[in-house]
Amino acid sequence: MCGRYTVTASATELEARFDATFEDEFRPRYNAAPGQALPVITNERPGAIQHLEWGLVPRWADDDSGGLINARVETVTEKPSFAAAYESRRCLVPADGFYEWKPVESGKRPYRVTVGEGEPFAMAGLWERWTPTEKQTALDEFGGGGPDRSVEPLETFTVLTTEPNDLVADLHHRMAVILPEGREREWLTAETRLRRVSRSVTSHGTAEDPGHLLEPYPADRMRAYPVSRAVNDPANDSPALIEPVA
Repeated sequence: MCGRYTVTASATELEARFDATFEDEFRPRYNAAPGQALPVITNERPGAIQHLEWGLVPRWADDDSGGLINARVETVTEKPSFAAAYESRRCLVPADGFYEWKPVESGKRPYRVTVGEGEPFAMAGLWERWTPTEKQTALDEFGGGGPDRSVEPLETFTVLTTEPNDLVADLHHRMAVILPEGREREWLTAETRLRRVSRSVTSHGTAEDPGHLLEPYPADRMRAYPVSRAVNDPANDSPALIEPVA
């Protein structure tokens, strides 16, 4: 799965890499965690890098609790929480590493997994816009009242996961879907074809184009190294977290 990740490149680097512009201030994240507002590029606004909250809240949900941080490729078209978003609300989730915890005798040891030399990449994601049910305002002294128009919609996202490659399999039984460089935008637009091919991939093991977008990223293009257990606490967010430890 993907429950923590990093996005440590500068705003300038990310804008150049993804051909999009930040809408608001960005600061590097060394321990991105669920519930935080993090950079995302949606199919609705592909030229902008927005901050959405990690933990997808379906638009039909009664409240905004229990956001879903991951969606399995194998069932994403079938789950009510994700099916509509998969069809029409896809996004890119910029990152330059993610954390996994490997069982060891002393408990679990965190590892950071990167692509190449640590350059930015895009994880495949889905996004959603949830609008709170309008509430009646309190009655005034004349008995008036009405819907509260001040409520704001909540925009959230989730990260797709797939089977791990040989590198990540040593750490966890799932991994984030990392999109091939140069084909990230296809994830935002190839709706019907990707849906059909993803079902073929999961049920028959085929790899028709463009289904390889959803396949495990090649292990020989990635590296993993142990990091400080300080990353266990999402309140910790400093460059020291991505430094290798013995």
